This record gives sequence, structure tokens and C-alpha cells, in this order.
Amino acid sequence: MLKTITAIIVACLKLLFRSKHDLALENLALRQQLVVQQRSIKRPKIQNADRIFWVWLSRIWSDWKTSLIIVKQD
Repeated sequence: MLKTITAIIVACLKLLFRSKHDLALENLALRQQLVVQQRSIKRPKIQNADRIFWVWLSRIWSDWKTSLIIVKQD
């Protein structure tokens, strides 16, 4: 349990020192994933425009993989 609390504290401290640029890019990545989820019924359908978005994002933001979570509905 102490490791979990320590991990949470470290994660929070990392968030405090992130640049506004990284936060804006993460926000953009998460919003794009929500768009994919909203237009999908059972399985997210990744279109060419989505692929182009991720290629573009990966070239300007080295930490893009940290926000790559396809949101699942309950």
C-alpha cells in the first residue's frame, strides 16, 4: 500500500512540472480518442484521418504514448 501511495504522489508531482505544451497535446490526444469512441458502436473504427493524426502527433510530441487509451463505455 505504501508503494501505491508513493506512486500516486510521484505521479502528482510529475503533473505539476509538465509544460503547458505537453498538457495541451495530451488534451488534444484524449479528445481525438473520444471522437473515435463516439462515432463507434461496438468497436472503435480507426479511419485514415485518425492514423494521420497519430502520426502527426507522434512526430511533434515524444510522450504521446502516455495518453494513448481508447476509452471504453461501461
